[in-house]
Amino acid sequence: MASDRALLVRPQVIPTLDPDFRPAFLWNRAFAAQASASKSPIRVSLAVEQTDGSIFHHSTSILPEHDPGASANFTHLERLVKFLLWSRGGFRIHFDGPKLLAEQLRKHYAETPTGRFDASIMGERVYERPFEIVHTPQLPPARSTSKPLGRYLKGCRIGFDLGGSDRKVAAVIDGQCVFSEETIWNPVPQADPQWHFDQIMESLKLAARHLPRVDAIGGSSAGVIVNNRIKVASLFRGVPLALFNSRVKDLFLEMRKAWGGIPFEVANDGEVTALAGSMALEKNGVLGIAMGTSMAGGYVNPSGNITTWLNELAFAPVDYNPHAAVDEWSGDAGCGVQYFSQQCVGRLLPAAGIEMDWALPLPEKLKHVQELMRGGDDRATKIFQTIAAYLGYAILHYTEFYDFHHVLILGRVTSGVGGDVITAGAREVLSSEAPELSEKITLHSPDEKEKRHGQAIAAASLPGLFQGL
Repeated sequence: MASDRALLVRPQVIPTLDPDFRPAFLWNRAFAAQASASKSPIRVSLAVEQTDGSIFHHSTSILPEHDPGASANFTHLERLVKFLLWSRGGFRIHFDGPKLLAEQLRKHYAETPTGRFDASIMGERVYERPFEIVHTPQLPPARSTSKPLGRYLKGCRIGFDLGGSDRKVAAVIDGQCVFSEETIWNPVPQADPQWHFDQIMESLKLAARHLPRVDAIGGSSAGVIVNNRIKVASLFRGVPLALFNSRVKDLFLEMRKAWGGIPFEVANDGEVTALAGSMALEKNGVLGIAMGTSMAGGYVNPSGNITTWLNELAFAPVDYNPHAAVDEWSGDAGCGVQYFSQQCVGRLLPAAGIEMDWALPLPEKLKHVQELMRGGDDRATKIFQTIAAYLGYAILHYTEFYDFHHVLILGRVTSGVGGDVITAGAREVLSSEAPELSEKITLHSPDEKEKRHGQAIAAASLPGLFQGL
């Protein structure tokens, strides 16, 4: 609609290969200004509820019903609710606002393919409750908890990190890494849970050979991990749902048993990314962004703790261009996974004018682009400049939902010279579009070893030890 198009603000720093990119941050800023300028803006309050009783509040102003731009209200709220779902996580949305918009949201999550995907993942898979939108004039009180994550260094430990194109393992003694290894794998199409079990166990046994004993094992994995149980994860998309429920959900518990019941703790890879950053920087208030096969996000709050938030930013929208890149799993457009991952590098190849065998897996395409980058190829530079602009605007958008002063940027996509281009370009966006925020946010990029293996080393610190060890 015309009102929606008017809010698609052209960024000051245009992504080199994607001139139609329209940042969520600029949409929200323009929409807020439009609502403020109207004679009677309407306040909408939202609460996202989890099964443990945690409830997170968020509010926004929208345009009055008869305002000429009111048709943009639903777009604004639908994108906002989606971001809240994938950043906070929850099975129930309490909605204090116009009844018509509440009904539109209900219809979206019940009838549209992208809405049904979100509702199914949040309701059935993650929280195992029916997903619902509750229209109410009074929100339930906000309630949340946080807890320390990891930072246990004593003893002989194994840490592992499971990504979509490689898995990493590290052997750690009293906080010092004595061995690390990276193994290429392709878990997504594998339908047999035993294959996954055997592959991971192979890496753990390899690390164990470099330790006098194994006191604890900590892991980092893509997906939603709750109390060591795998709720949903792209790594296991090839496993039929019945097998996923009967075997994969408790795969890490099965591994703990195989290792004699020693302390065994697995967390979402994004959380471990943020933990690795917090440990390396000796700072709190850290947002971690890992760009690998997919995108992982994690958050350590200003107190140094993690929350019950999901931080699955791969599914959180950052681009409001109606023709934005579409995520092949959820079917939604403009979400982080297509902007901060190997998938992004792959989709930008044609725009950059780089030709290669399209049957090559994404890691090979990325490797080729990084080789071109080392050789000074301007086409490769344009890909990383484009990701840099995406990242700068996404970080600005994240400030509306997270309290952080440090951003740790890592993952295979950020290796080499391209990573320097990404970090520098993101800083340019911050200083151009929001200098007041730029002064408060520091971007960090670890060295190459930390980028490739820091995740596994931080994961090793997750479990505490039994008393006396």
